[in-house]
Amino acid sequence: MNSILEIENLGVTFSTESGDVPAVRGVSLRVAAGETLALVGESGSGKSTVALAALGLLPGNARASGGVSVGGTDVVGAGEAELARLRGRTASMVFQEPATALDPLTRIGKQIAEVVRNHRDVSRREAAAEAVALLRRVGIPEPERRASAFPFQLSGGQRQRVVIAMAIANSPGLLVADEPTTALDVTVQAEILDLLRALAADSGTGVLLVTHNMGVVADFADRVAVMLEGEIVETGAVEEVLLRPTHEYTRRLLAAVPRLAVTGSGNGSVVREEVEGAPVVELRDVSVRFGRGPGAVRALEEVSLTVRAGETVGLVGESGSGKSTAARVALGLVAPESGGVSLFGADLRKARGRARRALLAGVGVVLQDPVASLDARMSVAECVAEPLRVHRRGMGAAERRERVAEVLELVRLPRELARRGPRELSGGQRQRVSLARALVLEPRLLVADEPTSALDVSVQQTVLEVISELQAELGFACLFVSHDLAVVQQFAGRVVVMRDGRVEEQGPTMSTLLHPETEYTRRLIAAVPIPDPVLQRERRKRRLALGTGAGA
Repeated sequence: MNSILEIENLGVTFSTESGDVPAVRGVSLRVAAGETLALVGESGSGKSTVALAALGLLPGNARASGGVSVGGTDVVGAGEAELARLRGRTASMVFQEPATALDPLTRIGKQIAEVVRNHRDVSRREAAAEAVALLRRVGIPEPERRASAFPFQLSGGQRQRVVIAMAIANSPGLLVADEPTTALDVTVQAEILDLLRALAADSGTGVLLVTHNMGVVADFADRVAVMLEGEIVETGAVEEVLLRPTHEYTRRLLAAVPRLAVTGSGNGSVVREEVEGAPVVELRDVSVRFGRGPGAVRALEEVSLTVRAGETVGLVGESGSGKSTAARVALGLVAPESGGVSLFGADLRKARGRARRALLAGVGVVLQDPVASLDARMSVAECVAEPLRVHRRGMGAAERRERVAEVLELVRLPRELARRGPRELSGGQRQRVSLARALVLEPRLLVADEPTSALDVSVQQTVLEVISELQAELGFACLFVSHDLAVVQQFAGRVVVMRDGRVEEQGPTMSTLLHPETEYTRRLIAAVPIPDPVLQRERRKRRLALGTGAGA
């Protein structure tokens, strides 16, 4: 088959203040027309650097050697004018975060039309009509109306579809997709993969897929290349690599993947059993409305849930289901319109001043993005100590330093890291710093909102193991918000499934996810890709045959 992308002995070195850092060494790979090659590996393996090199998008401090050819055009050493003609026409890219890839101040129809006019001699009217047609092609409802919308007026899945519409606007031969589904719900992820699969089949577009999600690889890729420390250590057909890996690193990577149990065969395990402790936080018939008048949005509708001492409750559902709003109600960050909120047995709505601060001091929070939640101007020690300065004002500096050192060791980080800044750490280390800060006050409740969704599978496994060990040791309750059902199944004793601001169903995790009572939960489970290409192919066929109401 003709190759749309050919990379031969690619090397990439970054110049830094401390010297040259080799990021990619001797990488060779090919992507044929209509084929999907998945490039996998942990953060720092070099896979995103290879993807950027394929389109000549490396930063100014990078030096590339070897050969990169896209559609017969030599990319390494090409001038900006030649690369500008290549990008968007011969090859294009879908980035991980559509919110940063789109101009927030420009209507989406105009942004797509601009891509069309950059490479084709068409009028503004023709480009606008083409933009609407592209929105329709990628499954955006009411494309004529949506063309005049701004990015913030669309959901995450719709924004990703807009980015794909821009990428395919000029029928490129190569599509580079860098983690295109990482932040998406499983149902939206399945729809995006179906869309990309159809585009590759219909137009013969080759796809270079960069991802750390092995379920996505099993569902979408034809071949796999595994990267470790800048080198490709294994490559082959997806069935061979995922089912019969030959390299120890590949086996270790696959062993860390959480696997959703879809039968009673025991291929998934719950870390904790359901417990019957005293309620730590309780929501009773809580309703929340944002805004006023006819434009008000009802975020929660009579939601009731309880988290007990020592228990982990998984809160799952699609974007907009209300799960994060429910967590913010439990934290006292959102006041309900009606219903009751009890925290440690006290009415949170009535607590004021010092009494309210004392209640909230018993709650620790871990957020999805540690880069955004940790102040880059502070050292790790200062970030972790901040809750102590707020809630333990009588604590001396020496005692505070010792407590910070103790809690860093609890989360498996050496004391020496306390002097560093958050940006000097890896993603997994930053998330463990966030966990240390959440636990420094010895909370009775930990609220974790998508704490592992952006992490590599091995790092994710480490973070979850740390939380599990600390919960067993310290006995705190945990409200775990996630869209990863496989993680929730293995990590939570009970699960609450939310949809459109309501509780769809709840119960013990294993029985609820193995034998769901509602069509919505069955559809969620059916959309979860599993890292077995043979089984996943059959699951996808059943899901597509049954439509949106597919069961597992």
